[in-house]
Amino acid sequence: MFGIDAEKLFVLLIIGVLVLGPDKLPEYAAKFGRLIRELRRMASGAQEQLRQELGPEFDDIDWKRLDPRQYDPRRIIREALLDEPADLPRSPDGNERAETGASPRRQKVVPGQAAPFDSEAT
Repeated sequence: MFGIDAEKLFVLLIIGVLVLGPDKLPEYAAKFGRLIRELRRMASGAQEQLRQELGPEFDDIDWKRLDPRQYDPRRIIREALLDEPADLPRSPDGNERAETGASPRRQKVVPGQAAPFDSEAT
């Protein structure tokens, strides 16, 4: 909370009790409670107003999936580099896709031979 750990918060509370004194402490504690309740009311009101203005089509959005704290650059790069659907069959060794006839233009490169040339690719 605001970069303050429990020990510093405790010290601040002790200083507050000493500065305010026992006669004004309940008054300021009540004011602080009202402030917190008012902030919560304002936040829930803003949330409800936003929900009304966006309309019902935004009710079914999974907002947790769009949370930037769940951003994993390794996963995004891995998915971009693989660039192949997960449902394609793989060869028994698991290193390359099994030949299914789905991509007739793809040819294997044989070591010691020149790579196949695709005139339409350039």
